[in-house]
This record gives sequence, structure tokens and C-alpha cells, in this order.
Amino acid sequence: MAQHNELGKLGEKMAVSFLQRNGYTILETNWRYLKGEIDIIAKKEDVLAIVEVKTRTSIGVVAPEDSVNQKKIRLLVATANQYIIEKDIDLDARFDIITIHKQNNKFDLNHIENAFYFF
Repeated sequence: MAQHNELGKLGEKMAVSFLQRNGYTILETNWRYLKGEIDIIAKKEDVLAIVEVKTRTSIGVVAPEDSVNQKKIRLLVATANQYIIEKDIDLDARFDIITIHKQNNKFDLNHIENAFYFF
């Protein structure tokens, strides 16, 4: 597996652990529909959190959360809608982004709730 894929999988595991420590129940990871994939689907109280995880070793010009563009948002929304329909879920849903920045052997995790809205 390529090094960036390994870093991405590590980031997703760290995000799952973070969410669990903060009272979320993990319902799915890497849930796919057509061309879309949701990294983490979690529930906390009466909210369904659709979570995109972005893990980077350098921030560069574009912040990790800014790499979730309109095309990615549309794909996430379509995939989330399918999940909600298939699982017959009756909860408010929101879209979160968890960014993880690895610098040397230190990881900085940031959880952005309601990272974007889709109308």
C-alpha cells in the first residue's frame, strides 16, 4: 500500500477513536455507494454525523478542509442520502470534517462540526 494510503487509513482510525472518546457511536466506516464513499458515519444523541477525514503531512497552500470542494460535497450528500434511505434513518444529519496534520511524530486533530451545508 502506498505511504499516503497508509497515512489516510491511520488518520481514519484516529478519527474513529476520537469520536468514540467523545460520545459518538460508529455506525459505518468507508461506506460506499456508486462512486461515493463516506469515511465515517456516526451517531451522537439524535444527530447523524457524516464525517470526511483529511490527513496530511503538510498543510501547503490549501488547508485540508478546503480540499472538500463542491464536487466532493455533492458526492457526499448523494451517498449520505442513499445511506439514510437504505437504513431508514430518521435523524438530523450534519456533515463534519476531521483534519489530522502529522508533523514528525506528532498528530494535530481538528473536528469541524457542520463543516458545510448543502441546499
